[in-house]
Formats: sequence, structure tokens, C-alpha cells
Amino acid sequence: MTVWKYSKRYLPFAVLAGLFMVCEVLMDLIQPGIMRAIVDNGVLGINNGGVGDLNLIWTLGLQMIGLVLFGGLCGSLNNVFVHLSGQNIGNEMRKDCFRSIMSFSFPQLDRFGTGSLVTRVTNDITQVQNFLSQFVRGMIRTSLLMFGSMYCMFRLNHAFGWIVLCAFPFLVGCLVFCLAKANPLFSKLQKQLDLINEIMQEDVSGIRIMKACVRELYEKARFGKANDALIRTQLRVLVIFAFMNPVINALMYLVVAAILLVGSFAVDGGGATPGSIMAAITYTTQLLNGILMLVLLFQNISRGLASWERIKEILYSQPEQKDGTFDGITPQQGEIAFRDVSFAYPGSDQIVLEHIDFTIHKGETVAIMGATGCGKTTLVNLIPRFYDVTAGAVLIDGIDVREYKQEALREKIAIVLQKSELFYAEIQENIAWGKPGATEEAIREAAVTAQADEFIRSMPDGYHTLVTERGMSLSGGQKQRLSIARAVEKPAEILIFDDSTSALDLKTESDFYKALQCSKPDSTKIIVAQRIASVRRADRIIVLENGRISSCGSHAELLQSCPIYQDIYHSQMGEEGEIHE
Repeated sequence: MTVWKYSKRYLPFAVLAGLFMVCEVLMDLIQPGIMRAIVDNGVLGINNGGVGDLNLIWTLGLQMIGLVLFGGLCGSLNNVFVHLSGQNIGNEMRKDCFRSIMSFSFPQLDRFGTGSLVTRVTNDITQVQNFLSQFVRGMIRTSLLMFGSMYCMFRLNHAFGWIVLCAFPFLVGCLVFCLAKANPLFSKLQKQLDLINEIMQEDVSGIRIMKACVRELYEKARFGKANDALIRTQLRVLVIFAFMNPVINALMYLVVAAILLVGSFAVDGGGATPGSIMAAITYTTQLLNGILMLVLLFQNISRGLASWERIKEILYSQPEQKDGTFDGITPQQGEIAFRDVSFAYPGSDQIVLEHIDFTIHKGETVAIMGATGCGKTTLVNLIPRFYDVTAGAVLIDGIDVREYKQEALREKIAIVLQKSELFYAEIQENIAWGKPGATEEAIREAAVTAQADEFIRSMPDGYHTLVTERGMSLSGGQKQRLSIARAVEKPAEILIFDDSTSALDLKTESDFYKALQCSKPDSTKIIVAQRIASVRRADRIIVLENGRISSCGSHAELLQSCPIYQDIYHSQMGEEGEIHE
């Protein structure tokens, strides 16, 4: 995959932009010749016995004005077509990058990091856009200005041409030296920008915790350190080019001085005219502008190529989880089986789950309990195939989850994660997220089941109330209930609640599970929880210990046979008192 893949579709725009740029530069190259004629023949009258020609001045002056206007029009049209091609190419790249990111597995997302992905899809693609736009516009303009100016100089006077040609290697050498010093810094700049975005993302999303722990000063220092590193790198780049510009200007002024010196002797000897010297100085100025533009061009090209390498890492990355071929239609509906499953996170040798073996039948409610870090969330994340097992197999309706098409597999599952994720949209849109096009009646029924209808109706706009970014306008319990309503609304055979009622009081939680059993009696339900009150009515409770199944049974059975469950029960009874049916 190359930039050409994106550029070829908009090649006509680039060609038109190039043609208009050629016209603009030709207008610039023609004007010094006209100025020479105005000075020599119109003002000084060199070919007319020293008598000036006012009519010639007017005629050639109007021609210059016309050429300037035409050149300006061509320049404007060049900008239009350059932006059309550049913006459309950037648009295609951005969509392809986002499409690729959406196909990444969780381990791939973890490796890239949120800040880096944001930088690549925004800043890096902008750098590539600038690179392509500058390449189309700048390469044509600088090439024509530089070589056109040198050609015109030789036509004016060979001595003038040789002066510029002798200075040219020094100018190019200065340019190459500075770019060689600056190029390695561009990739470093983008990585430092990744870090700043990571810190920003963490601090904005966790600002409540940061304030609660009074860590503002620490985070300011951390951000300041990352920003200072970015500024130091940027300054190194700017200093390199800050030294280059005066050097190039000095060389060009020496060229102008040499032209004036040689021209003065040539005028005395009849080998040049004042107008030709003025034209030569103008061409030298155009050549200087071309070189300075070449500096900016190569700077943008260097940054663009560095950014393109980072974008390619996204575009070339194939999903690590290969999609299966099974479409998800099975005679059974909602049976889950773990067959001797072991799991370690990618890049880690630590076994999180080991020899997990059990079956959950259709319509059964199974709870999973255990100490923090025992692998409860990891276990349920294997069901929708957020991660692939290291050994063994997870089966849904008798089919290995790796054989399913991922979309078909996840259509069968509704999951409420530990952290409630809401979107910047109306409440009813958030609830209908898993079933687009759901009716208002169905949305309200899901909210009633999730015990959310009452607080939603109390809001000024009811179900049309806008949820702020990440649900910051809602309490923890309200966010959890909306997330639960979203899962209930989805027509799924398997419901997974990963510690999703932790912010609810015991009565609300109990009412929810009763309503859930009434509304989804045939759905398979998995409840991950820490509270006895959350799991005691489950058909079976699986107790995990250090990644293994320690015990499995009903609430009553585990109270008799499982020390771990007994400890949890008695510790909570001491805190909460008698737990009533």
C-alpha cells in the first residue's frame, strides 16, 4: 500500500493544479524580460538615441499588469485543485485508518495506545496531506523558478548565468546538510506528540480521581515535562533551519553583488544594459525564493514521509484475530462451554486462567465470584472473543468461537462491562445502541427492566435528555442502569454482567434481577460480582481462585462445602447484616 493508491483517484485534480502552476511561474519568468525592455527602450531609449518612449512604457506596463492578473488567477486555481486533491486524499486515508483500527483486536489496541492512534489519525494524516499538497504545488514551482531563472540568466548574459551556477552547489550543499540534521528529529517529534496525547487522554478522563487525590501539581509537572521535551525537539529543528536561511540569503546577496560588479564593467564595455542587470537581479531574487521554497518543501516532505511510515503501521496491520466463516445460526441457542481453557495475555508468560472446564446451559443463570485478580473478567472476555484462548476452546452452541464470524458471534451476546461506557447522544439512543431502530416502547421496557425508567422520566427532557461525553452528567448508578438497559434491549441469547451492579443499592439490584428473569427467561445469564446478594439466586456459582475453578454449586451448597465462599459470605454478613430473600 503506497500513497499512490490514494493519489491516483484524484490525479486529474493534481494535473490541473500542475498546469495552473506552470502558467503562474511562466508569468513570473516573463515579467523581468518585459521590465528590461521598459528600462532600456522605454526609459533610457538605448536603441532610440537616448530618447525615451512613453507609449512603449504604457503598452508594456499594461502587458505586465495583465500577466500579473493572469498569473494570480492561475495561482488561485492551483490552490483550489491542490486543496481538492489533498483534502480528499486525507479523507480517504483517515477513513481507511479508522476502519483498520475498528478491526484491531484488544492486544493490538493495547500495543498502539490511544494517544498514538489519535495522533496518527489526526496529526500524521495532516502532515501527509501537507506533504502531498506541497509536493504538487512546490515541486513544480521551485523546479521551474530555479531552472527557469538560470536559463533566463544565461540568455541575458552568460557571465550572469555562470555566477549563479557557481553558487548553486553551495546552496544545495547547505540545504542537504540541514535536512540531514533535521530528518531524524521528525519521527521523534511525532512520538513525543503521542505521549502528550496519552497524558491528555488519561488526565481528562480521570480528572475526578486526579482532583480527589490532589494530584494536579503532579500531573501538571508530568505534562510539562512531556511538553518541554516536545518543545526542545521542535526548537532543535527550528534552530537548524534558522541558521540555514541566513546562510542562503548571504550567498544570494553575494551573487547579487557579483552580478552588479560584473554588470558595471559589462555596461561600460557595451556587453550589458542597465535593464539586463535589473532583470538579472530579479531572476536572482526568484531563484532565491525558489530555493527557500525548496527548503520548506523538503521539510514538509521529510515530515510527511515520517508520518506516512506511522500511518502505514495502521494500514498494513492485519487483524490478529482471523474471522471465522460460521454465520451463527445454530439449533441450540445460548449454551456456553469452556473446554480445558488456559489463557495468558499476549506478550506475557503469566497464566491468568488455567484448565477452566464447565458448561452453562440455555436459560441458566451462572455467577462467577472470587478475589480481585483471580481472572473473572478475563474469563467472560473470552466468550465474545475479545481475546483468544492460549489453550483449549470456548464453545457457543457447540461451535468454537474462533469459527464464528465475529459479527455473528457478538450479535448473540450482550455485555455490560465493569466501566459503564456511554456516548454523547440522547438517552434513548444510548439504550438502543445494540439494536438500532428500536421503538420507543421497546426502549422504555428495557429501561423499566434495568430500573432506569423512573430517573429518566424525572429528567427535563426524559428519554431525549442528552448524555454528556462519557456520561459525566450522570451518577455512577444511573450510568450502570443505562448500560444494563442497553444490554437488555439487545436481542441477544447470552447476557453477561461484569460487576455491572456494583453502584446499585441492594433493593434496586434485587428488583432488577427479578425483572430480568421475567423479561429474559430463556437467555443465558452470566453474572460477575463481589456481593453475595448479587449471586445467591443464581442457578450455579463458580468460585475462582488464582485462575482455577475452586468450587461450583448453588448458594446453599457452597455455604456447606467452599471455605472461600464461606469467608466472603461471613465478611459481608458482618458488614451488611442479615441478607433477606
